[in-house]
Amino acid sequence: MKITFFSTQPYDRESFLEHQSNPRFELVFLEEKLTEHTAPLVKGSEIICVFVNDMLNENVIRQLSQLGIQLIALRCAGFNNVDLKAAQAHNIKVVRVPVYSPHAVAEYTLAMIMTLNRKTHKAYNRVREQNFSLNGLLGFDLYKKTVGVIGTGHIGEVFCRILHGLGCNVLACDPVKKSAVEAMGIPYVPMNELLPVCDILSLHCPLHETTRYLVNSNTISQMKTGIMLINTSRGGLVDTKAIIVGLKTGKIGYLGIDVYEQEADLFFQNRSEQIILDDTIARLVSFPNVLITAHQGFFTQEALDQIALTTLDSIMQFTKGETLINEIRK
Repeated sequence: MKITFFSTQPYDRESFLEHQSNPRFELVFLEEKLTEHTAPLVKGSEIICVFVNDMLNENVIRQLSQLGIQLIALRCAGFNNVDLKAAQAHNIKVVRVPVYSPHAVAEYTLAMIMTLNRKTHKAYNRVREQNFSLNGLLGFDLYKKTVGVIGTGHIGEVFCRILHGLGCNVLACDPVKKSAVEAMGIPYVPMNELLPVCDILSLHCPLHETTRYLVNSNTISQMKTGIMLINTSRGGLVDTKAIIVGLKTGKIGYLGIDVYEQEADLFFQNRSEQIILDDTIARLVSFPNVLITAHQGFFTQEALDQIALTTLDSIMQFTKGETLINEIRK
């Protein structure tokens, strides 16, 4: 059985080949993203495996159906890039990896906070140039700072636990309250009460119709001046143009993003020899209090192993006609 992988990097190939033991599976790895133009590359396959920036709109899914695709396996947790209604209409099953390593993203979120705060990235570059001055590197104690966590799923819960251990005053915001979070003494508060009191705000919620542009000009106006905003979830959670205005006025004092709404045309590729035509990200990079990384939060060995194992298990369940434990339904 031929399985075509899109948007693959060397580490994807290594991880899946290491954990793949079924001689019936033929794994084909493509560097190209899945789009309307690359969809014909699945010819001869019954299953495809895709990542966060692959396009699975109605037109693409129609093409996939015509080419005989029966299963779409997402090697990620989010599925905002998939038209589930179209997949269901064309009788294509969709599975994902709901949990790979919540610790990977939660710990990376802390790393972004610490880097922005203590400016270790700037200190590293200074010392390499024999500049040992501390001027401009002043940070603050995280201890007793108020941190708002929007979204307390697997990642959000682990992040809450880390911050609680650091002695932060953690506030949670999620329509579904989690007993494990409440057991730490962390209260759930409405967003309009959380924003004015937070020193740091971290986003850990999925992207869908109700969360798109959760951070916008209105919500930014409610935030404490100088707030640190961190997004390691999905780029579409924030209105980037509003963020830039917030940075220019000083309302947002620090910004750390590992995701970007237009990242599909930038991330996971070496573009150092190219002219970047995206003026928005170019403007973001120009701010001294902004830290941008290229969707790296998930990138640990443990997470890659779990992604491969869970995806291959789902594919095996499909080939055996078993219940798809990780199926996404509209």
